Order: sequence, then structure tokens, then C-alpha cells
Amino acid sequence: MVVPFLGILFETQEKVYNPPPLSLNAAALKDNFYAIISSIVDEKGKIEALFFICILVLVTFFFRNLFRYLSLYFLTPIRNGVVHDLRMDLHKKVISLPLPFFTEKRKGDITARMTSDLVEIEWSIMSSLEMIFKDPLNIIIYLATLIVISPQLTIFVVLLFPVTGVIIGVIGKSLKKSSDRGQNKMGDLLSIIDENISGLRIIKAFNAESHINKNFEKDSIEYKSIMTKLLRKKDLSSPMSEFLSTIVMVIVMWFGGQLVLSANGELTAQEFIGYILIFSQIIPPAKSLTTSYYHIQKGSASAQRVYEILDAENEIVEAENPKQIKLLNNQIEFKNLTFSYEKQEVLKDINFSIGKGKMVALVGQSGSGKSTLADLLARFYDINKGEILIDKNNIKEIALDDLRSLMGIVSQDSILFNDTIFNNIRLGNVNSSEQEVMEAAKIANAHEFIKATENGYNTNIGDSGNKLSGGQKQRLSIARAILKNPEILILDEATSSLDTESERLVQDALNKLMHSRTSLVIAHRLSTIQNADEILVLENGSIIERGTHQDLITQNGHYKKLSDLQSFA
Repeated sequence: MVVPFLGILFETQEKVYNPPPLSLNAAALKDNFYAIISSIVDEKGKIEALFFICILVLVTFFFRNLFRYLSLYFLTPIRNGVVHDLRMDLHKKVISLPLPFFTEKRKGDITARMTSDLVEIEWSIMSSLEMIFKDPLNIIIYLATLIVISPQLTIFVVLLFPVTGVIIGVIGKSLKKSSDRGQNKMGDLLSIIDENISGLRIIKAFNAESHINKNFEKDSIEYKSIMTKLLRKKDLSSPMSEFLSTIVMVIVMWFGGQLVLSANGELTAQEFIGYILIFSQIIPPAKSLTTSYYHIQKGSASAQRVYEILDAENEIVEAENPKQIKLLNNQIEFKNLTFSYEKQEVLKDINFSIGKGKMVALVGQSGSGKSTLADLLARFYDINKGEILIDKNNIKEIALDDLRSLMGIVSQDSILFNDTIFNNIRLGNVNSSEQEVMEAAKIANAHEFIKATENGYNTNIGDSGNKLSGGQKQRLSIARAILKNPEILILDEATSSLDTESERLVQDALNKLMHSRTSLVIAHRLSTIQNADEILVLENGSIIERGTHQDLITQNGHYKKLSDLQSFA
């Protein structure tokens, strides 16, 4: 449309009266368009022809922008949907990964991968989707038009583009490396923030605020330095691509001008101006394609970090055809059990059994392997050697959901969520009614203090239940276990961190919970396990004594020493 516009304006456009039949051919389309212009010029004059072309340009640009908006309108849910799917896949993976994975990775780093890395993917990669599909198409169409106008001149353009591509590629590679370092550093910063908030009580108690701030400032300055270099490289992409495009444009002007001025007249002046204008239309998509390449390089570092989690191997693998077990009929048996963690032997040659309805207690110093035994029974870790049997079925052959459905765990640290009291208890059985939740709370000696809270069962307990006392948190944990009504109960030093009154209420709730139930109890206070059917004394991962409370006192060994020390205390 620009070429005939200039032809009419400079009165150099030859009129066409007998165009070839209309077809999908560049020459046929051009001649038919010129024929329409020629008839308007003859019938209504040149001003009308100019007006017709201007209206045509306006209509074309209206539709161009309308479809551009529609493309973005339909692309937005795809863009957000991809990020949502990634976030859900990440969360499912993180929840499914075994506990050892989280001892190697810092919590803040995983949080960074699920937040800032996903935001980076959304802005860097997903925002470039439109450009990736649209710009190459635009460039191809414009190049095809340029070839039709002047094949000779277009060869120059095609030869010059790869040179600019190589320069862009080198900068892009460097950008990806810097982005990777930046995202890793952000993970470190989030970890430090998480640790500082968790340890705020200690920081304040030891007047360590300035020291902690200095350490954080050092890491923050390092992150600032990495991001400054990264953004400078990213900001270089637009001016660099524009300058390279301008170099190509100047070469085209010089070479094309020679073709116009040559005696052969290979290119008319209006065709050359039209060529320059169409070539200038290649620059914005080429420039945005370059920018999107930089964005993708920057975002691919984040994508790599996200896929490190998604591709992480889950060591706790379910059997191909797992056994469905809903009840414990006879006993749990620990047979020739040996377990090492990070090449350090934690348990060696453990043999004992817990009969249905019986209570077995584990005692010993910290680090003797008591909690590890409980974790192995729940299959939070996999055994290196030996086996754990439930009714003579290896726990590795039982469906994981079924295995953990058999168990209720009350640990020393009450793990509660920033939610209502009702929802925290109902986690034991998400299909429970309000009445069942209240019954569980009553058995756990928790109903009275719950009713005294501001909104009763609908009271929000804050982050990790921080609005409650230690004894109250523990009773909610017990209510949750009571609601689950498990076949096997694991108590991991459930009363060790409580005051005397809270301990009495919690111990009373535990006794109700343990009544006629198969229990594995890890005890710190020996007074809580005197009625156990069997007590195992562990030291350095081995059982050194076993028997009832009275038997062990009579043996006058390690257990007797522990008992005397606690009596003295």
C-alpha cells in the first residue's frame, strides 16, 4: 500500500487496466490492487485514491491491533495455567519427598523455588510465548515481501542476520549463568530470613541483633551485586539489538541506493522507499524476538532449579502390587534391623516384637536411635538391612497409605498449622463430624480450654500454634491422634517438655489413648512407662537391656542408673 501511495504522490505510478486473474500470487495481487487504484484515480481523482489508501491502512491497523489483543486475551489463561500446574506439581512433589531430602536442602531455598523462581518463569518464559509464535511469522512474511520487491537486496539482509544472532547468543549465555547465581542467592536469603524469624527469641536473648543484621547485610550485598550485573546484561539486549539492526539498515540503504541510481534502474525510487519501510517493520519483531531470547535464557536458570525438585528421586518407592492391610491382627516385628544414615550407623542388629494391644517403651540417651526406630516403622526412611513385619508382611510390601493409616503419631514438638482448632484436630480424620471432633477433644482433656478461647473450636491458633501453651498444643495433637483412632500408636517423648500440671493432663489423655492399643513409646521420663509390657534400653544404636520396669530395676544395670538419677532429680 505504501508503494502505490508514493507512486500517486510523485506521479510515477503506471496505471494498470488489464490485470491478470486474481490468484495467490504476488504479481497478480499487486496488479489487481494497482488496477483498483487506477480506476479510482480515473473516476474520482488522485485525492480520492490517496483517501482510499489511508482508510485501507487505518482498517488494516485496526484489525492488526484487535487480533493482537485477542491473542493476548486467550494466551493469558494458558500462561497462568502453566505456572499454576508447575506450582501444583512442585507442591505435590515436595509433600511426597522423603524426610532425608529436607535435611540436605534448606527450607528457604525450597520456598524460593516455589515462589520467586516460578514468578521468574512466568515473567521470563511465559511472557515471551506470544513473541516466540508471532515474531518469526511476521519476519517470514516481511522477508517474503522484500524478496518479491528486490531479491538481490534481500540476500544482503539474510547474510547479515546470522552475524547479529551470534553476538546475541554470547550475551544470552552469560545472562543465564548470572541468573542461576542470582536465584541460588535468593534461596539462601530466604533461608536466613526463615531461620532468623524462627530463632528470634534467642537472637533477642543474646543481644545478637547487630551481628545477625551484619551477616544478613553481607549476603544481601552479594545478591545486590549479582542482580546489578544481571540487569545490566539484560538491559543491554534492547540497545544492542537496535544498534545491530541499524547497522543492517544502513548497509541496506547504501546498497539499495546504488541499485536505484544505477543506469539499469533495477529498483524504482518508490519501490526502494517501500522496501526501506517494510524492512523497518522487520526490526521491531526481530528486536522483541531478541529480547524474548534474553528473557528465556534468564528464566531457564529458574526453570532448571524448579526441575531439580520435580526430577528429584523419591527413595521411598511403593511396591508394584502393594498389599492392602487395614488392621493389625497379631504383632509388629523388628527383625535383624540395621540402619545407617549418611554412612553413619545409627541402629545395629535390632530384634524385638510388639504384640497386639501391648505397649513397648524405648529409653536411652539422646542419639541412641529411639526416634529413628519410630521413623522406620512409619517408613519415613527405608531400612538398609533387616526388615519390619506387620502380621508377617514386610512394610515395604504394604501400600504406603494403608501403612500410615494404621498409625497415629504424637511427637515431642506439637506440629500444628496456622488454622482453626477444629481444622487442626480434624486433620486426624478429614471426614469427621463436629460432634466427633468435640468427643476427641474431651478424651484429650482439651475441650475445656478450647471453650474458653475467643471463638471456641473456630479460634485460629497462629503460626505453629503459637497462641497456645505447650500443654494445650500437645493436647490438640493427642485429640488429633484420638480422632484418627489408629491401630498402632507412636509416642515420641510426648510429655518431656511440659510443666507438672500440663504433664498430668497430657499423661491422663495419653493413658486414655493407649488403652487396649498397640503402642511404641519413646520415653524421657521413666515414670510415664512403668506399666509398659516391655522396656528396651538403647545405647549407641543397640539394645543393651530389656524387660519390665521391675525386671530392669532388679538387674541393677543402665536402666536402674537412669531411674535413680531421675528419682534424685
